Amino acid sequence: MLKRLLIANRGEIACRIIRSARRLSIETVAVFSDVDRDALHVRAADRAEHIGGAAARDSYLDIEALLAAAAKSGADSVHPGYGFVAENAEFAQACADAGLVFVGPTPEAMRAMGSKIEAKRIVAAAGTPVVPGYQDSQDTATLAAEAERLGYPLLIKASAGGGGKGMRLVEDSGGFETALAAARREAAAAFGEDDVLLEKFLTRPKHLEVQILADTHGRTLSLFERDCSVQRRHQKVVEEAPGPSVDEALRARMGEAAVAAAQAVGYVGAGTVEFISEGDEFYFMEMNTRLQVEHPVTEAILGLDLVEWQLRIAAGEALSFTQEDLTIDGHAVEVRVYAENPRRKFLPSTGRLVHVAFPSGVRVDAGVGSGSEVSVHYDPMLAKIIAHGTNRAEAIERLDRALAATEIAGVEHNVSFLRRVLADESFRAGDYTTALIETGGDALIPAHRPEALAVAAVMALRVRRSDSPWQRGDGFRINRRGRERLTLRHAGTTHEVHLEITGNGYDVSVAKTFFAVRDIADSEGDSGAESGSGSDGRFVATINGSRVRWRIIRDGLDWYLLADGASEKVTEIEPDAASLADQGPGDGRVLAPMPGQLLSVDVKQGAAVKRDQPLMVLEAMKMEHIIVAPIDGRVTELPVSAGDRITEGSVLAVVSGD
Repeated sequence: MLKRLLIANRGEIACRIIRSARRLSIETVAVFSDVDRDALHVRAADRAEHIGGAAARDSYLDIEALLAAAAKSGADSVHPGYGFVAENAEFAQACADAGLVFVGPTPEAMRAMGSKIEAKRIVAAAGTPVVPGYQDSQDTATLAAEAERLGYPLLIKASAGGGGKGMRLVEDSGGFETALAAARREAAAAFGEDDVLLEKFLTRPKHLEVQILADTHGRTLSLFERDCSVQRRHQKVVEEAPGPSVDEALRARMGEAAVAAAQAVGYVGAGTVEFISEGDEFYFMEMNTRLQVEHPVTEAILGLDLVEWQLRIAAGEALSFTQEDLTIDGHAVEVRVYAENPRRKFLPSTGRLVHVAFPSGVRVDAGVGSGSEVSVHYDPMLAKIIAHGTNRAEAIERLDRALAATEIAGVEHNVSFLRRVLADESFRAGDYTTALIETGGDALIPAHRPEALAVAAVMALRVRRSDSPWQRGDGFRINRRGRERLTLRHAGTTHEVHLEITGNGYDVSVAKTFFAVRDIADSEGDSGAESGSGSDGRFVATINGSRVRWRIIRDGLDWYLLADGASEKVTEIEPDAASLADQGPGDGRVLAPMPGQLLSVDVKQGAAVKRDQPLMVLEAMKMEHIIVAPIDGRVTELPVSAGDRITEGSVLAVVSGD
């Protein structure tokens, strides 16, 4: 068995690998960048090595730094995890050259399958059906002509890598060249090369993938399929195993095709062959020469630890079971919890996690905890939550209950959105396609809960008031009732909130909305008992006749209200800042939605623009975000240039109406 394992990754990926290595009595070495010094994976490992700056290219993508860390720590093996250098054949070769055991396939297999173009050639020659497409010349004019031949809609896909990076859906010829340029830029930034291929876009596709496992003794097995069709921006959000629409015949055909593809390149270790399907037909898309984020659902239905088997295979062990030994036990569903804001087109959210509490009774793979920082430099995934049941309905219900019990404060997140996806009729029926989120539209986006303002106002007032009999909270006054006014910010808007203290609670008014807050249950905890950062408690009361329960987390002037997986942030505005005006929806200012780097600025000062016209491209959290004009008008201020690093909320441009 391996003795000391360096994990060339971070976050929940590294934490997941550490757990399995520890069961096998393998020492673990974590690596960390400047911003990850106190990260959970660093604390979980037996030892840790610093490898460079915050940007991935200066640390987790730096092959020389990773090899130096392995040498310094005395590691005899390297696990690349998934992402970063996990599918980098040069890294696998460098490990071999340095005398390190690489926990994964050979560099030759990675090169063969690492290019989507080459992989499609290999499997097509073996008789596996592939999606109609084009994958030869990279000349722009040739690609445009081939796009016309294939017909629209079609996908432009980066040849290297995956995860939706460098992928664009093009609806018609008018948007082809813009989408091609964006796909190339994103591919170059993520994978170091900008080659692309074209694929016909199926109208009702399912995304199915087969987990394979192969040892060095000639045995290659199919570990059955996963359905990964719930996607946003071509990135998976919900995964389940087995596929609810897959019958035994289709399962056998896909399994045989996946095993044949792996054997064609002499594959060793864990890998995934991805297919796109419509009805009973399926087409090869790509092979991921690594472990997948969604591997826990396969582990749940088979009772296997895939990381353990990766390590055993790397150490030369043979698989101890055959294809006939594998049977499916029940059903498993996984969701990816992201730091992002569904109400703002899923923009990633950064900052300090003031409070995190994950549920019990289900599997949680997380790389963060209370106090962790969510950085702009890396993927915004916080955790994966996986539920297993005797059948699909039971697994979904267990997962939904687990999400309802999840508490996250400090950044925006998608937990409420995930619960709505699980409740979607087409998802429950199992006949959903990759368009589920797109067709679900606004029905999947959780609305703000307006009573959060009333709860925060009451709690803020209770903190401010002293124990003086003249400041009692029971409404006692000589000849008058107690009245207070607070200024609070919620959901991007500043509100003046009026409170009147009654004998059994508070009357709270916000503009024309009235909340009668009554029967507050102090016995369940008063979050206002402490005014320091991070104090917390429970708020139980009746508001306008309905009983409500919130978990309250206070961090300075910020109040986080948590219930049923939802999170609401309300901020107290100090009196000297209360007069600051909000940004109006049509004032023409273009503010940075998050910190990042400007890849391009596509307009000049003085240019006339139309509402929603692209102005510039912002790169953040490994994705490109197009910044558009808020109104029709003229660009009167443009204080930024391509290449600038910008902070959240900074002014990128001002568009003045004509």
